[in-house]
Amino acid sequence: MSEMFKISLPDGSVREMPQGATPADVAAAIGPGLAKAAIAAKVDGELVDLSRPFTGDSQLSLVTSRDEADALELARHDYAHVLAEAVQALFPGTQITFGPSTDDGFYYDFAPKDRPFTEEDLPAIEAEMRKIIAANKPLHREVWSREDLIARWRAEGETFKAEWAGELPENEELSVYWSGSPNSEGAWLDMCRGPHLPSTGKLDPAAFKLTRVSGAYWRGDQKNAMLSRIYGTGWLNKKQLDAHLTRLEEAAKRDHRKLGNEMDLFHLQAEAHGSVFWHPKGYVIWRELEAYMRRAIDGAGYREVKTPQVMDARQWEQSGHWGKYRENMFVIPDEVPNVEEEGPIVSDDADWMALKPMNCPAHVLIFRQGIKSYRDLPLRLYENGCCHRNEPHGALHGLMRVRQFTQDDAHIFCREDQIVSEVQAFCQLADRIYKDFGFTYAIKLALRPDKRFGTEEMWDKAETELRNAVEQAGLATPEYGWEELPGEGAFYAPKLEWHLTDAIGRTWQVGTIQSDRVLPDRLDAHYIGEDGEKHRPVMLHRAIFGSYERFIGILIEHFAGKLPVWLAPVQAVVATIVSDADGYAAEVAAKLKAAGVRVETDLRNEKINYKVREHSLQKVPFLLVVGKREAEEGTVAIRTLGEQQQRFVSVDEALALLKDASMAPDLK
Repeated sequence: MSEMFKISLPDGSVREMPQGATPADVAAAIGPGLAKAAIAAKVDGELVDLSRPFTGDSQLSLVTSRDEADALELARHDYAHVLAEAVQALFPGTQITFGPSTDDGFYYDFAPKDRPFTEEDLPAIEAEMRKIIAANKPLHREVWSREDLIARWRAEGETFKAEWAGELPENEELSVYWSGSPNSEGAWLDMCRGPHLPSTGKLDPAAFKLTRVSGAYWRGDQKNAMLSRIYGTGWLNKKQLDAHLTRLEEAAKRDHRKLGNEMDLFHLQAEAHGSVFWHPKGYVIWRELEAYMRRAIDGAGYREVKTPQVMDARQWEQSGHWGKYRENMFVIPDEVPNVEEEGPIVSDDADWMALKPMNCPAHVLIFRQGIKSYRDLPLRLYENGCCHRNEPHGALHGLMRVRQFTQDDAHIFCREDQIVSEVQAFCQLADRIYKDFGFTYAIKLALRPDKRFGTEEMWDKAETELRNAVEQAGLATPEYGWEELPGEGAFYAPKLEWHLTDAIGRTWQVGTIQSDRVLPDRLDAHYIGEDGEKHRPVMLHRAIFGSYERFIGILIEHFAGKLPVWLAPVQAVVATIVSDADGYAAEVAAKLKAAGVRVETDLRNEKINYKVREHSLQKVPFLLVVGKREAEEGTVAIRTLGEQQQRFVSVDEALALLKDASMAPDLK
């Protein structure tokens, strides 16, 4: 008689199942409706295939399409595999590599036999994918020995898969999945950890779309072969797909790179990969944000500092960044380069320096100047700090991911008893600032990663302090999206993260505060306590914008270029209908400028409708139209961006209206 396993279900009931039984068997025993609806299972918390046999007494919950997060992950993973199968069917000789799911879809990397794939190939691939889905091919898991799997890949010319299989850990179980009955005609094989849906027919053939093709290096290393990456978006049904495509269309309209070009704000070019060329109009936005943030930090008791761009490598070694972060740093030889035609530019004897990727070690060095007393704490040091990080070219994305950026960075050096109150004060400051820009947000607590500095006791204290501060601030609630994220802290500290939600529902992780006991210890920061002894301060790393570049990109997309009046590069244009009003337009503009409004005149010999359309495209908040009658009556016709109607007011009324609208929210 076979051994019986006790399978505990979420409702508290227990079913006894024989050895070899699967979650699918439990679903069938409960009822045919559940057997049809189930797509996967969680066994002792692990997501597995429905056909995976139990290995002992287990906790079981069956996954259906109502469990949307798990269902989407499974569907997107399966769409990636169906994509790979379709590509190999249409383009024999193509090698397969990897195909993970993403936040809104999936991709797969291929090594084509003859030529890179293009977007012209996508319709045929989509059609082949729908054939595979319609065939409702069973997805079957097997475990293979390393030797057999490598031999299989080599025999089929799959050199990338063979290489990867040979490098997986010796103790790792190597699983493969068949699409179709194993070894049958038309069956397709891939190496994968799983899990998968029971069959391809569980996918909705109308709920996916291939979106684009790009190049990608094998294993992300530019020294390796270039592959073709095909991206797709995948959902549980067509309604979800259509909603996503609508969001993409809206996002494309709001793309900060497109709007930045149309509004003449900035540009990027290959001569400075990942660094921004700010145009006069774009830099107005920067300056307004910088002035706003200075007022905020001055009011909150911060002291602004400025630190060097280049520091000796030994400093980065001592801080721990040289060992943990060196691949992301720009390093510089500390010697005069060779100017002769022959010989290396830099000798082997050069000492090394690095462009700073972050500001924190430099702020510790400022703290260490002079003796600090417990009475001096908390000491809040702020810097609009320019940093450089050696991001791969392929990862760069407009203002959102750059190599040179400026952080609204600050470090609070405080005593143990001041941590919770300082974090609370920061929460209140961040709340006010985000609300000034019209954002809602969620707060997350990122907990200790596997690789980290410091003791367990140190991490226990730091995580508890951040948690307590948010709870005491009343923000650790579902309303604020409170969530704890295991393993996502920095290597030196846990952190609170602020995730903003923009106008079309996207989230952006922006602000952060980290409770760090590691760096003050490594860089020997101390203060003299009330007992006359040396003590280590706790260092709170914090930012609200995150970086000016990325925050400006987020603002452009959030407002679709129609920035709040106080941030608009040009807040008003005085445009003439006839040349007889040129002098009057100049007088009105002069009065607006004297009142602090950023104003331009448009005296061109063009029709007024043309001028209205052009300045609307430039997202100018106010257009003041003047003609001969307005000049005689001392009035203007005001057109507000986005409104069809215009209103006639006196110049004084226009001045009062625009002066108030142009004022930053913290100054009102």
